[in-house]
Amino acid sequence: MDAIGDAKKAAALLRKALATRSAVAGVRRTVASTPPHPAGHFRVAVYFADGEVNMYQMRQWYKPLAELAKTWPVVILSRAATGARSLLRESGLPVAFVPTVRDLEDYIATQDIRVVLYVNQNTRNFQMFRYGRRWHVFINHGESDKMYMTTNQYKAYDYAFIAGDAARERLQRVLWDYDLDRRTLQIGRPQADHYSGTLPYTPDARTVVLYAPTWEGDRPSAHYGSILTHGEALVAALLATGEHRVIYRPHPRSGVVNAEYGAANARIIAALAAANTADPAAHHVFDDGPELGWQLAAADLAVVDISAMVYDRLAADKPLLVTRPADPEAIVDTHGYLSACEWLDAAAAGQIVAEGHRVLDDPDAVARLEQWVQHYFGDTAPGAATARFHAAIGELMTRWEHWHAESADDDLDIPEPEEAELDD
Repeated sequence: MDAIGDAKKAAALLRKALATRSAVAGVRRTVASTPPHPAGHFRVAVYFADGEVNMYQMRQWYKPLAELAKTWPVVILSRAATGARSLLRESGLPVAFVPTVRDLEDYIATQDIRVVLYVNQNTRNFQMFRYGRRWHVFINHGESDKMYMTTNQYKAYDYAFIAGDAARERLQRVLWDYDLDRRTLQIGRPQADHYSGTLPYTPDARTVVLYAPTWEGDRPSAHYGSILTHGEALVAALLATGEHRVIYRPHPRSGVVNAEYGAANARIIAALAAANTADPAAHHVFDDGPELGWQLAAADLAVVDISAMVYDRLAADKPLLVTRPADPEAIVDTHGYLSACEWLDAAAAGQIVAEGHRVLDDPDAVARLEQWVQHYFGDTAPGAATARFHAAIGELMTRWEHWHAESADDDLDIPEPEEAELDD
């Protein structure tokens, strides 16, 4: 059995190596066919060391970054070939493919990058931290009350952009000796100013329900996914009414750890297709597209797991239900919105229609929602978060100018080269 397992692992590694080699060649051809980046042009860089599987972390930032680039030129520093391939194809932003440390170092030497933004905690972020005389800023890829949002890794960055008062309180509770006043800037949710995508159906009298579960998680404390415990029952109940339209948007990693979870996901997708065949006017949607926004704006009600989708929906200022994790070991932060949210237990998933009516029609539920929206995101008027995002970048540019002037006579801090590497 060990020999068979080793052979399978070797085959998988070979397939990955071949796929990476193909992706690298394709990216290099694309880069070679485009004009070189002008020297000294970019002031803001987004560092992304992940491959294609985690592109969802970048996609939500495309439009806010494109808007920012009108004031401060932005480039994406992509370390992985499959990630660079997707970024070149879809981001609309300049991309520098820098798979090795030497590539990264050579490229940085040609630019005047003053602020580096990070959307996740990839371990290779540490390779970029070597470069001083610029601000390293964690902007994250969503707002939530997951334990990920209070990791001590925040201290590795010079600054963090956070959504609002809830994020500040969360960090203050957990992080020791962390100067929140100096090192965090509140920007709200600028992505909410750039909802994207085209509605794939014509609106009618149906009540639209967005079901957006997360993946199953890789450890009990993070078992937030509901597809296997809630999903099939709630989707079946909604499909049975003839009065609802389901938008199903599962996490792209659904089923990567648990095959049963993946199978349940496949059954839901099949059920939506069958319902559309039986009633073409229903226009139920299985959504695995790159754009996020139209779903949040179109849905009358959202059912989401404990994930960033809770807070994406809060930023839209519209009603939602949160699935309660069935695993008692799943860690639930009850200090914030989850202390007062509208929960959906697994046992009540089949009664989703009644649960939905309660949330949509209860004045107290509506009032609670407004309170929490303000607490998490501050002013959600159109354009308000974008203005705060731009102001935060402007503030860091001002601080950069100050420190640059203070250290103008010092020797340049150029790190010694590290061993080059190339992987995906």
